[in-house]
Amino acid sequence: MISKRIVLHFPRDLVSEPTISRLVKKYDLECNILRANITPRQVGIMVLGLKGGNKQYKDAIVYLKSLNITVQPLSQDVTWNEDLCTDCGACVTICPTEALTKDPNTQKVRFDKDACIGCELCIPACPMGAMEVHF
Repeated sequence: MISKRIVLHFPRDLVSEPTISRLVKKYDLECNILRANITPRQVGIMVLGLKGGNKQYKDAIVYLKSLNITVQPLSQDVTWNEDLCTDCGACVTICPTEALTKDPNTQKVRFDKDACIGCELCIPACPMGAMEVHF
């Protein structure tokens, strides 16, 4: 069983196609749309959680790429610059998934890429600009 969070960039001619439905039906994957900005006749972007068998996941990625959908791991798009971070914790209070937490012993901010959904709430919350999203 595999569980991944990915970012999909849809070409404008595919935004009205039932692509995610096909992932469920054809590849037997559990799909969780974490974030999406899809508008008819425009380029679309979606943050998607996928869960299922390893082979089904790999076949689904091949299918998506065959449609000219750009597929990237979410962890590649959300970054935390530890050098800029002052451990103020402003991002910790706003993070809905607890991807950003404070170590109770050291009071240092920690970032768990696997828990991040790319919601971008941390971006305006961070006074030092330590969080970046590159969709």
